[in-house]
Parts: sequence; structure tokens; C-alpha cells
Amino acid sequence: MNTIQLEQQHTSGVYGKRDLAIVKGEGARIWDDEGNEYIDCVAGIGVANVGHCHPTVAFAIASQAQQLVTCQEMFYNDRRAQLLDQLMAVLPDGLDRIFLCNSGTEAIEGAIKFARLSTGRTNIVSAMRGFHGRTYGALSATHKKHYRQPFMPLVPGFSHVPFGKIDKMRTAVTEDTAAIILEVVQGEGGVRPGTAEYFQAVRQLCDETGTLLIIDEVQTGFGRTGRWFASEHVGIVPDLMALGKAIAGGVPMGAIAIGPRVADLPTGVHGSTFGGNPLACAVAREALKVLTDEQLIENAEKMGAKFLDGLNSIQNSKIKEARGRGLLLAVEFKKEAGGARQYCEKLKENGLLCKETHDNIIRFAPPLVITEEQVDWALEQIKPILSM
Repeated sequence: MNTIQLEQQHTSGVYGKRDLAIVKGEGARIWDDEGNEYIDCVAGIGVANVGHCHPTVAFAIASQAQQLVTCQEMFYNDRRAQLLDQLMAVLPDGLDRIFLCNSGTEAIEGAIKFARLSTGRTNIVSAMRGFHGRTYGALSATHKKHYRQPFMPLVPGFSHVPFGKIDKMRTAVTEDTAAIILEVVQGEGGVRPGTAEYFQAVRQLCDETGTLLIIDEVQTGFGRTGRWFASEHVGIVPDLMALGKAIAGGVPMGAIAIGPRVADLPTGVHGSTFGGNPLACAVAREALKVLTDEQLIENAEKMGAKFLDGLNSIQNSKIKEARGRGLLLAVEFKKEAGGARQYCEKLKENGLLCKETHDNIIRFAPPLVITEEQVDWALEQIKPILSM
């Protein structure tokens, strides 16, 4: 019985799996169980920013695992303290507290709780096409019916307005609105960047109404868009920033960065058994250093521009547009064309892995370590197939 058969025998069934068993990774490359090599433009859906099996990250895992793996936040810990200090150095000015957890969806849940607690209000406004996670609060903020419908009724008090339409947002915000939650680049929604004008207007609206602004940087944080955080592109600082995915080099971790407009949080109001554990903190410290030392954020901006130029050069009347920021990119086909999954399968056969986000959108999000030669090779595979 091979890997695929064994996993199929016992898996929950909730994942739409590709017919591929990945067993090894290095940088922007991965290998299957038959020894075939691929350029990875999925990167764990934005997790592997520093690449697969970076030696610095691997060493940190091994070293810390021999010293201390778990230490709940009822006690202080050296690795946690060091990481908090390191995170503060890269976060936007004005975010001055951090809550550590295990994932992006947990960060969203905590941010919603903190917003409601701080304002004494209950309602949350988010955007159509937005995706914020699959736990109940995060799912309530998520818009797509496919994710929401099987679990209705969800948490009350959530509403959704069109992304980028400030007039619709103004209408939705009332004296009962605790927070607005948005992605600067809607990832699962099809890699749709928002404008600086829109986000600055939302920031002003929050200031005027006492509403807190939560920015979901779970997928866009830590260099993915060519900046430390996507909110830097639009010139705003949120009141709460949800972080996850790439924060710890592939080890599960999440965080909430908290600003001064959020009230003091009473002891015991929230918590996490594994949040801020020494293993994740030690690895996150090294992952942050790799981003800086190897200039991966600058590389994301440079390689992203090159990759996007290549996608824009594809001649196909079925393509509506190519778009994105940094190394979070997408090609959207006209709705009647569809076929995103079909294109992804053909690219897989050519040694390149990518992911569809809708029937007609393909997303490319390689590790930030991807080289110019690898981008050129990827485009050599992509252009003839997406031109069909």
C-alpha cells in the first residue's frame, strides 16, 4: 500500500487532495515519493516564506526541542520574551502588545473577542470575497457561501459589504459596530489588492466612529507582498493585526498585534494552551532573521514584479487579467472560460505546483527564496499552458 492509499484509508475526507504525495522540500523545490521534482508555487498556502527546510530553521527546531518544548504563559520564558521583542521591532509603529496563539484563525477569533470586549459593542463588518478562517467567529467574518452554509446559523452580529466601496462601508457601520475586519489583499477571494484611498478612508471612518480596525495579515504578513506587512502598501496602521502562516517558518503559530485604541485586557479574559510555546518562538525568531539577513522581502518585491510581468505577457483572449502584490499573484480567466483546476493539473505534469482559488482563478505564491532562474523556468511552463 503506497502513501496515497494509506492516507485515503484513514483521512477525514474534508480536503480536496491532489494525486501527489510530497515527501521532501528544499527552498522553492519539493519532491514527491517517486523522486519527481517540482517548483512549489503553493508554499503551504503562504506558509513557507523562508523556503522548505531552511537549515537555520531546521537547526532551531532541533536545538530548542532538546531544551524546552512547552511552557504555558502562566510562566515567563526566555524564547518567548526574545520573540516578542523581535516582533515589536518589525511591526508598524503604534502596535505595542502581542498575544501569541497557534494559527491565523485563532488570531482572528482573539481579535474579534478583544474588539468586542474593548468597545462594549457586538457587531462586526467584513468584506465580500473575504476569507478569515474556519472556526466559528472567523467563519462568520468569511463571506463565501460554500464555507458558511453547512454550519448555519453562525455567530450573530456579522455583516458583509462589497470590498473597496467606502460608501457601502459607511452605511454598514453603526453605533453597535465593534470592528471592521479586512484583508489588504484578498487572498482566497482571488488575490484582489485594495487601494490606499479605500483603506485610508476606512481608517478615518474607524477613528470617527470609535470602531476598531482589524487587518487580517495571516497570508500577507512577513514579506509575502514585498513589505513586512501588506498594510504598509496602503499607509495605515490597524488597531488589531492578525498574523499566522509564515510567522514561524512552517511551525504552527499565530499572533495578534494590539494597538493603544484597544482597552487593557483583563487577566484571564483569553488564553491558549500552546500559544507562545518555546519551540514555536525559537523557530519564529530564526525565521524573522532569515527574512532580514537574506533580504527575502526585497526578493519578493523584485521576483514578484518579474513574475507578474511574465503573466501579463501571456496572449490568451480567455484571460481577464493578471494581478497581485509581491509573490502573491493570480491569473483570472473570464468566467465562461473556467478551467482553473485543469490548468493547475497540466502545470503539475510539467513540474510546477499552483492552486486555483475559484473555477476561473489560479494563484501563484512561491517561497520568497525563489530565484530569478526558477521564476524564468516557471514562466516557461506557465506561458504555453495558459495560452491554450
